[in-house]
Amino acid sequence: MNIVEETIEVAVPVRTAYNQWTQFKSFPRFMSTVKKVEQIRPNLTNWVIGFGPVRREFAAEIVEQVPDSHVVWRSLGGRSGHQGEVSFRTTGPDRTEISVRIKVKQHKVADLFGRFTHRVVRSELAHFKEFIEGLGQEGGAWRGSIRNGHVQPMEPEPPRSRVAHWPVG
Repeated sequence: MNIVEETIEVAVPVRTAYNQWTQFKSFPRFMSTVKKVEQIRPNLTNWVIGFGPVRREFAAEIVEQVPDSHVVWRSLGGRSGHQGEVSFRTTGPDRTEISVRIKVKQHKVADLFGRFTHRVVRSELAHFKEFIEGLGQEGGAWRGSIRNGHVQPMEPEPPRSRVAHWPVG
């Protein structure tokens, strides 16, 4: 397996970075190689990626997802499959470290593909940084969890205070 790892720090809270990352349909807005993402189910996505005239379509299963922590996936089918993980870690007030690790199955051009993938991942993370810092807030969120490919029930929002809010001033 060829392994690609990249890390970037963004100037938004971990919740904001994570929430935006889980909005897969928005990836084509800021990632140049992602042409389309369709969310089939919470744990299944269909991707169209491309560079120049080359296009590739694949399905990806989200194997594990924990809010504000990480998302782990694996591609389904195809001869050049991959698996990956993106993790989120608070590094300071309103700062988040995002780390991406992708394992690509070896094939005849693994070294060339690995170097290319490394550059693409670095570039796309920089695009995400520019996008989320420019927005300053997420454009949506999915706060559910996935364990072993199975969607877990969402935790209910904590109850809001029933005490009236008094006007100030």
